[in-house]
Amino acid sequence: MAEETAEIKVGDKSIELPLITGTENETAINIGKLRAESGLITLDPGYKNTGATQSAITFLDGEKGILRHRGYSIEELAENSTFLEVAYLLIYGELPTPAEYETFTKDITHHTLVHEDFKKILDGFPASSHPMGVLSSLVTAMTAFYPESLDPNRSKEAVYMSIVRILAKMPTFAAWAFKNQMGHPVVYPKNNLDYCSNFLHMMFNLPSQDYDVDPVVSAALNKLLILHADHEQNCSTSTVRIVGSSQASLYVSLSAGINALWGPLHGGANQAVIEMLENIKADGGDTQKWMDKAKDKNDPFRLMGFGHRVYKNFDPRAKIIKKAADDVLEKLGVVDPVLDIAKGLEEVALKDPYFVERNLYPNVDFYSGIIYRALGIPTEMFTVMFALGRLPGWIAQWKEMRENNEPIGRPRQVYVGETERPYVDMSKR
Repeated sequence: MAEETAEIKVGDKSIELPLITGTENETAINIGKLRAESGLITLDPGYKNTGATQSAITFLDGEKGILRHRGYSIEELAENSTFLEVAYLLIYGELPTPAEYETFTKDITHHTLVHEDFKKILDGFPASSHPMGVLSSLVTAMTAFYPESLDPNRSKEAVYMSIVRILAKMPTFAAWAFKNQMGHPVVYPKNNLDYCSNFLHMMFNLPSQDYDVDPVVSAALNKLLILHADHEQNCSTSTVRIVGSSQASLYVSLSAGINALWGPLHGGANQAVIEMLENIKADGGDTQKWMDKAKDKNDPFRLMGFGHRVYKNFDPRAKIIKKAADDVLEKLGVVDPVLDIAKGLEEVALKDPYFVERNLYPNVDFYSGIIYRALGIPTEMFTVMFALGRLPGWIAQWKEMRENNEPIGRPRQVYVGETERPYVDMSKR
């Protein structure tokens, strides 16, 4: 069968480019030889129509509201798996057998402690430091404590240890970043607890009072981390891949991803939800007034946490996390006017034809912000929680890129500056 092609005509010249079809019947034009054959490049601001890789990790169909990891639906994974099972699936391509899972979890548990010298680095940050900056710095510093990790072309066993170490230590770093912001002494891991419970212990335990981990809260956190585990070629994931394409180590590539996630247009979305709710509360808490403002095209107000840039129908993750949010609020019995406002906005959006017709349903950022708020996690930590969940996806994407021997990323540009002009001596300017 002849290879299908796309044809581009420039003047009287015709260039044929091969079509590539993925396993879910997504079709792409392979422009890899476009410049060599025609001298042309493509211009695609934000890479919104450009595929940078062929990946076997995550499939996302925004029109149909589908999200699958390695072929498994996000609904089944969130309902039946632990976060570390999903991490193993993303990184190694298959769900672990009982023996593989036992080894994986034991290895991670064995490495949750961090070198005491990390505390010296932490002590250098004032309490006013944003936790994402602290987290990024601590992850980068791992290259100093494990210099062998700087070589990305090591044996599979050595790469496995790098993966285990960061999965193990990331919750410790995240909790310590929180403690630094609060001005509290750090709490060490308690390795008889599971991954999520251990993290909650390190976050909320105090010298004067032991924190009793609530299984409902731990289960909700497990779901939250799974729902954020990977989301195809988004800003931070693409950053991890392009940094890793230079053969940068896993840890510095992950640090770059953390910094990309830090931006308010990416990982800061759930923080923006809470800030919006706070503003509505300060205005008197009239939810209908603000929903009317959202419908007014002449009003600059924008409703945060509703709709999604990728999902044109519904965010499949939102349906799952809504139940977890309801469970947490009921279990904790939290009395918070801001959360009452959130429920009021949700009720209007799910019934009002304006929002229903435009598919402006509450998304995963809306509900995750509500859960974090109920748990007493400050808004500046929300993005850190996102990074903790996204970690296995970043690792999987870095690992896939390295194993595929992908070339170093080097986007082109269309130059629009000054053309060549003579240099003018400073005395004559």
